[in-house]
Amino acid sequence: MRRHNNFKGLKMINFRFTNKVLQNEVAEAFLNIHIQELEARHNVTLTEDQFNVNTQVNRVTRNSQGNKASVLYSERSIKMSRKDLKVGRWVKINVTTMVAEFFRLPRENLAIVVRVQDSKNRLSLGVPHLNSESNALMPYIEVSLRDNSHKRTRRMIGMDCTENSKEARCCRYPLSVNFEEFGWDWIIAPKQYDANYCSGECPYSFLQKYPHTHLVHLAAPQGSGGPCCAPRKMSSISMLYFDHDLNIIYGTIPGMVVESCGCS
Repeated sequence: MRRHNNFKGLKMINFRFTNKVLQNEVAEAFLNIHIQELEARHNVTLTEDQFNVNTQVNRVTRNSQGNKASVLYSERSIKMSRKDLKVGRWVKINVTTMVAEFFRLPRENLAIVVRVQDSKNRLSLGVPHLNSESNALMPYIEVSLRDNSHKRTRRMIGMDCTENSKEARCCRYPLSVNFEEFGWDWIIAPKQYDANYCSGECPYSFLQKYPHTHLVHLAAPQGSGGPCCAPRKMSSISMLYFDHDLNIIYGTIPGMVVESCGCS
């Protein structure tokens, strides 16, 4: 995603999707924007603590004459406190229809403009852009895709346990990973995800995928520690992140989630 060009005095936000992503069907999509007060307006006295903030999301396209035109896709009012406006607050806006239409008839970019304004026009509000102090506050779109090829019933292999389980054998345990705790602020979304992990003992022929595993355990050659509990199947997650040029990239990262465990 890059921010450039203007439309009627507003900066346009351009989102780009890879051809592989565009081949899928959109289940739902949400635009995330960070709204905050830019500066206090002079000669305006504010006594209340709650404000109604109006948001508009428009898609910028070309009309039949080749000129830029905007189409309104979302308009809503949000209650925000003065504290929210001072420090800023993330707002999630449903843009499923807009993104789904773009996927059906894609162009080079999905260009949008966002308007934010308090209902009585007393505050100067804004949405951070590429030249802001914190690029982590730039708008981004979360897209859930529907892949019909993945609707087949999966055959589950291995066991699932919880931290309170008394199971000693090889098992899959839940593990939530928070990227912010690692200082990985270049990852926009998700901020955390369920990674899971494998742990436990591997007794005789338990969850062993190959006969070779058991034979090696019996032969006990020098340097062999016997079968160990390890991931049997991994899956990917979709992520939004900044590259070295501060472009927002949407990608699928393989091998991020443990789906099942076994002995090998």
